[in-house]
Amino acid sequence: MTKPVSYSDAGVSIDTANEAVKKISGFAKSTFNERTLTNIGSFGGMFDAKFPEMSDPILVSSADGVGTKLKLAFETDVHNTIGQDLVNHCVGDILVQGAKPLFFLDYFATGKLSADVTASVVEGLAIACKENGCVLLGGETAEMPGFYADGEYDLAGFIVGVVDKSKVITGENIESGDVILGLPSTGLHTNGYSLARKLFFEIGGFSVDDKPEELNGETVGKTLLTPHRSYLPILKDLLVKDVIKGLAHITGGGLLENIPRVLPENTAVEIKRGTWNELPVFGLMQKLGNVEDKEMFRTFNMGVGMTIICSENDKDQIISHIENLGDKCFEIGKIIEGKREVSIV
Repeated sequence: MTKPVSYSDAGVSIDTANEAVKKISGFAKSTFNERTLTNIGSFGGMFDAKFPEMSDPILVSSADGVGTKLKLAFETDVHNTIGQDLVNHCVGDILVQGAKPLFFLDYFATGKLSADVTASVVEGLAIACKENGCVLLGGETAEMPGFYADGEYDLAGFIVGVVDKSKVITGENIESGDVILGLPSTGLHTNGYSLARKLFFEIGGFSVDDKPEELNGETVGKTLLTPHRSYLPILKDLLVKDVIKGLAHITGGGLLENIPRVLPENTAVEIKRGTWNELPVFGLMQKLGNVEDKEMFRTFNMGVGMTIICSENDKDQIISHIENLGDKCFEIGKIIEGKREVSIV
């Protein structure tokens, strides 16, 4: 008699999936608020969409991943920061249009499910959601044997936020003479990791546990896993003051390709290098691979994770607001006439 074949024989464990759900449900519930209308386990997450404080609410959404930064999580077995990276990246992408986050959903896929690893990732998601006032409304955990290498997974996120139509930041009023302010990054954030890994591990011959002198006593792994920061806490109160003309989240494409996304026709940008603190990790990578300046500036954020474009008259107010919150803000450039390009001088 042929032995009955089960789903687990195909490499998928429903029991492990149930264990993972038990571990992560508490993290998700910790982000719920009065607008959350469903519980863990619903087919769809429901969210109260009444916005009485807004005259014309506009929903803003975005989706993203973490890229090959995941490889660092696999190599170091540190998984509770990757979720923070994902949420904060997505928050930044809708923040540039003036939106504050409402809820977030994730997609986690792996070859063989580990309840502990899954819980660690979701813990990071929940931490960042709470810090950003965002509900972790739902998600999908997929176990797909043979599709991913052992010990590896993929992670994607989906965010929805809201902004009153009168407060949407479009960049349409940006003009020559406006000022560009830069907010510091914490590191590479979530972009440029394919090149970073090549520079550190292939060319430099480092391991994740090595401590190059240039990194001031920190390991390569810890430096590269430093979480993407959220700029919502320091910008949210400025969004209602009509002092910000444009915001650019410096992600893939660096300063060279992200700032032009918010520029109107016949304007360009001149950035003055040396006006902000470039983190040591960027200088080390450039030295390891003899990387050209242009390649560095279109691959990495170079120490600036968000740029603010404002009028000369409003810059002092913005800088003071940010510094009063204990953060830094650098005047890094200006708007000039041109063809939606960025030049580094």
